[in-house]
Amino acid sequence: MNKLTVRDATLSDIEAIRTIYNQGIEDRIATLEVELKTTEFMKDWFCSHGERYSILVAERNAEIVGWASLNPYSPRAAYRGVADLSVYIARASRGKGVGTVLLQEIEKRAVENDFHKIVLFTFPFNQLGQTLYNKMGYQEVGTFRNQGIIDGKFVDVMAMEKLLRK
Repeated sequence: MNKLTVRDATLSDIEAIRTIYNQGIEDRIATLEVELKTTEFMKDWFCSHGERYSILVAERNAEIVGWASLNPYSPRAAYRGVADLSVYIARASRGKGVGTVLLQEIEKRAVENDFHKIVLFTFPFNQLGQTLYNKMGYQEVGTFRNQGIIDGKFVDVMAMEKLLRK
């Protein structure tokens, strides 16, 4: 297996990022989103990330196999040091260490960009995600009951956080 590399995403990576994100939507394991995203939507999403809000891609054998992004948590000035996290791994690469490498790199970027904390929201039934987040030091801070509806059923969403600077 060739080495995994992580780099800054570019606009030319949008189709690969979109494909992986849509897999997460289709599989119903990673997001409350239920509608597949278009290229135009993803371009707008990409362009809305300023310098502080990094988007990274993981590549193996010149193929993008995952991505992670820091996203604004809130527009309020008091939350300037808090970033929301997204991590998505291609189906064939899940459970193979891609998430660990992406999280290590995105956390470095968070510190470099003056974030003191990362928050994320995940499904309690996402076992691969839970294993990754726990291994990387994220702590559960609560569960929103019946937070959303997917395929006609209520789903809970777990909030987790990691303090980067104490």
